Amino acid sequence: MTESLSALTAAVRDVPDFPKPGVLFKDITPILADGRLFRLAVDCFVEANAALGVEKVVGIDARGFLFGAAAAYRMGVGFVPVRKKGKLPFRTESASYALEYGNAAVEMHVDAIAPGERVVLIDDLLATGGTAAAASCLVAKMGGVLVEAQFLIELEFLAGRSALAHLPVRTFLKF
Repeated sequence: MTESLSALTAAVRDVPDFPKPGVLFKDITPILADGRLFRLAVDCFVEANAALGVEKVVGIDARGFLFGAAAAYRMGVGFVPVRKKGKLPFRTESASYALEYGNAAVEMHVDAIAPGERVVLIDDLLATGGTAAAASCLVAKMGGVLVEAQFLIELEFLAGRSALAHLPVRTFLKF
């Protein structure tokens, strides 16, 4: 596993000043473009969930869909998308979170998770934790049991774990 994590870490590309000046963006597209690396990344999530009794994977818009859907497929469980407000076609619940300037919201279909279902939350990156915290609120509104939040990458200097102090967090690559 250590060798796999080293290969994944080496593939993450730094893009300075994206999406705005002063930001060093961690680009995962080299991982996605390499079949072996993409499989290694998905395997991290699948292996982490082997003993958790997960019944649904919740993936956060948009890159959480890539890893979450692939992991759900491999695990043989359902996948639930958490989308930006206004993007889902059926009745939804929503949860807001703070942005640098203002607020945003994410939504989930009202019938996506049954009460008591064991759920894992998957996304590509843990930064400030706001989006993941909002997604965890949606799981709670549905009555789901959120067993863990999992991220391929954690930007430790942004302290996103503090927004998720109410649940276990697992990350595979730390920057």
